[in-house]
Amino acid sequence: MVMVGIGVYARLLKHAEAAMACLAVDPALLLIGVGILMFLITFCGCIGSLRENICLLQTFSICLTLVFLLQLAVGIVGFIFSDKARGKVSEIISNAIEHYRDDLDLQNLIDFGQKEFSCCGGISYKDWSQNMYFNCSSENRSQERCSVPYSCCLHDEGEAVINTLCGQGMQELDYLEAGEFIHTNGCIDRLVNWIHSNLFLLGGVALGLAIPQLVGILLSQILINQIRDQIKLQRYNQQHKTDPWY
Repeated sequence: MVMVGIGVYARLLKHAEAAMACLAVDPALLLIGVGILMFLITFCGCIGSLRENICLLQTFSICLTLVFLLQLAVGIVGFIFSDKARGKVSEIISNAIEHYRDDLDLQNLIDFGQKEFSCCGGISYKDWSQNMYFNCSSENRSQERCSVPYSCCLHDEGEAVINTLCGQGMQELDYLEAGEFIHTNGCIDRLVNWIHSNLFLLGGVALGLAIPQLVGILLSQILINQIRDQIKLQRYNQQHKTDPWY
């Protein structure tokens, strides 16, 4: 419920500040959706346990099983079809670059990623020409024509004031010249390298998410079996109450 509340608050705040929000990649909607799903699943498990309701417990167990299998399937498919997964990631990043100025949340997310991974664009810094504001075409009258966001720039640690115009005209330069001012490597390669370098960490996180789900499935099935045994015992006792030898 807290997650849903944060998502609704962020969405309402965004409506006031950014009318051109990109709904397909809106973190606020993602928070709301995940929060509602978590609430419904845990509600079934909580009420089912308190009321010893087999139907709700079965719903809780089935939902957890589906979530676990979905996570497992995504991991396996992503590992087997890594090339297609890379293409999908490239498509998502290209779409995000295209809508960079349309959504403040998306803009902050891209800037954070480019700073964190020391990269620029999807494949290279020239991918920013896909954005209507950074496009290098002669029809583009924007002041940011042929530029890249400031998050692509190389920054000195002792720099007190960030120069947000440091990416001005960088797309007109070749790799060597641009490399003196900005990160020229794309974020896709940086992300792939980071994943390869942190496989054990990602595996630990995946295991940490999977274990509570498996424990929840196991405990719900144990409780369901106990409730069924109690029902069988009650029925047996009722049937034999009229037995004179009981």
